[in-house]
Amino acid sequence: MKVKTLADVFVEQLQDMYSAETQLTKALPKMAKAASHEGLSTAFTNHLTETKEHQQTVGEILESLGKKPGRKKCAAMEGLVKEGAEVIEEDAEDDARDAGLVVAAQKVEHYEIASYGCLRTFATLLGHKDHARSLSKILEQEKAADVHLTELAMSVINVEALA
Repeated sequence: MKVKTLADVFVEQLQDMYSAETQLTKALPKMAKAASHEGLSTAFTNHLTETKEHQQTVGEILESLGKKPGRKKCAAMEGLVKEGAEVIEEDAEDDARDAGLVVAAQKVEHYEIASYGCLRTFATLLGHKDHARSLSKILEQEKAADVHLTELAMSVINVEALA
């Protein structure tokens, strides 16, 4: 597909995020299993449910535009997932691994926040009010996940990793 207009960029980036969410549905269970802190494991498990919903929502938006998710692979998420896998595989103390998992997860959240913020703006400019609302909901959930990870890190995980 040749990208000529904002509408084309919108579709291309939706396909990118569909791929990103698909990759995350495979990575989050591994992160949840690797986390030793129960609250962190639960955060990953809970976010997996949201991630599946995000993937479905993005797929529905693409379908409503007459497009398919396509074969596009989100290279950025592929790299972020690989970083998370490296944290899991490191020879590390549990508390230190948990701190590393928070870093990996927050990198993902920040990527998603940037992506969904842009997609919401594109939807608004293109007059897709329903899509803008759906993307705004996803954006707020990603921001909330990031805040929750920060709270976990600052109140417990980073402190325990100090020892």
